Amino acid sequence: ATHRATMGEVSELSPQAPLAVLSKVELRVSCRHLLDRDTLNKSDPCVLLLMQSQGQWMEVDRSEVIKSNLNPVFAKIFTVDYYFEEVQKLRFEVYDSHGHAGVGTHDDDFLGGMECTVGQIVAQKRVTKPLFLKYGKFAGKSTITVISEEISGNNGYVELAFRAKKLDDKDLFSKSDPFLEIYRLDDDGSEQLVYRTEVVKNNLSPIWEPFKVSLNSLCSCQEKRKLRCVVWDYDSRGKHDFIGEFFTTFEEMQKAMGENKVQWDCLNPKYKIKKRNYKNSGVVVLLDLKIHRVYSFLDYIMGGCQIHFTVAIDFTASNGDPRNSCSLHYINPYQPNEYLKALVAVGEICQDYDSDKKFSALGFGARIPPKYEVSHDFAINFNPDNDECEGIQGVVESYQSCLPKIQLYGPTNVAPIISKVARVAADEERTKEASQYFILLILTDGVVTDMADTREAIVRASYLPMSIIIVGVGNADFTDMQILDGDDGILRSPKGEPVLRDIVQFVPFREFKNASPTALAKCVLAEVPKQVVEYYSYKAFPPRCPQPHAPDPNLGSPQ
Repeated sequence: ATHRATMGEVSELSPQAPLAVLSKVELRVSCRHLLDRDTLNKSDPCVLLLMQSQGQWMEVDRSEVIKSNLNPVFAKIFTVDYYFEEVQKLRFEVYDSHGHAGVGTHDDDFLGGMECTVGQIVAQKRVTKPLFLKYGKFAGKSTITVISEEISGNNGYVELAFRAKKLDDKDLFSKSDPFLEIYRLDDDGSEQLVYRTEVVKNNLSPIWEPFKVSLNSLCSCQEKRKLRCVVWDYDSRGKHDFIGEFFTTFEEMQKAMGENKVQWDCLNPKYKIKKRNYKNSGVVVLLDLKIHRVYSFLDYIMGGCQIHFTVAIDFTASNGDPRNSCSLHYINPYQPNEYLKALVAVGEICQDYDSDKKFSALGFGARIPPKYEVSHDFAINFNPDNDECEGIQGVVESYQSCLPKIQLYGPTNVAPIISKVARVAADEERTKEASQYFILLILTDGVVTDMADTREAIVRASYLPMSIIIVGVGNADFTDMQILDGDDGILRSPKGEPVLRDIVQFVPFREFKNASPTALAKCVLAEVPKQVVEYYSYKAFPPRCPQPHAPDPNLGSPQ
């Protein structure tokens, strides 16, 4: 948990700073109503994926070109390394490709672009946005849809090896050029392309390359979900000939484990009606299937687990009078103070994962109106029934407006706030499912006074769905705070009971004073995903299976 790195190791300038790659996300892209740039036939679209790095857009990958098609469903799966602790900007650009020259990036071939963040796609699972041309002009009615599914090496994935035998011949002068597509049938009746194999040229008994797909992508983790498999004869003009299809389930495919094979008749419904003794248009054989499964942080997020964020701010007298420019709580119109910098850096990341974007904001160590008694867990918006603020901005505004109304006092007791969030987390735990996880960010200028109670509260909290981040603000000696962060041995309660899992991360803000805010966020949030997985694994709560989304009319078969 603690990073005792010197600034040089953490700053943006050193690309060597190891980041926790959480997992990988698969992005699938489809478009509707693309502009038609070609005079004789339809556009041949291709999608480029760019990521922002040090303020520059860099191309990361590109899709295949789909011939003459204005509503393409790309088979290409873009794989993006996903980091919880930073904002990752993406840009998708669609171009009309011209064969051998590759994708020209000329303006007249540009069919439109769209920007978003990885966090947005992951949290929403499906994003549909309009495509824009240069200078913010809409590209007609063109839209792009990006669907995310997570494939961290941990999430279960399956390896499949197919071949076919005696397929119908669709070509006059040579044999068919078959490829296989697998579609998942969603609850709303729509189809999602899971995989498209390569084309095997001039062969009626092709053996396709083995491939891996995540279980989530193949069948939404439901073994009985229907799958439609279609064999096509490839045509370079995009008018592929239908050879035949069959339906199956992942449950049925699993019979191919070990030495067994499973096979299906590949059927063309039209021939079935027309031809009297029609048997099939070939058979498709599943030669082998291997399964691997474990869960990851993204499985939980995509299963609908919300991250609820609470911030707790230290209003003890040692911060100095807020009206004095030496105070850590001084409101400088030109420059946010350390409390605000730390709050915004960490909060901006968390808000992508909380659908209502409401944050609980608490204060401790001050005398508060109306009676001016000391409180160690008051709502900084002074609403005892609802301590939530709208977004990070709401927290910042409540902070600024509460400062003149309170009297900074003491002591620095944080156990009451930890226990308060723990009570909410304990109610959540009783639901017995992975639906809400709590992050408590404590901003404090000094060493905790109630160390024994705090240790006890942390040990209790380690059994609940919560993590605690403590940022030390100002120049105090924080040596004693390092004890709370379980790295130097295991944190124990005063009675000697150890924490169940290490849930505390302590960082002195001064180590990040000259770094960018993203460096602080990366450092304090890097452990959270592991803590979430440890908690739910200990509880043996699987992720909830992702909720089906609304139907998408454009996921039909190739044009």
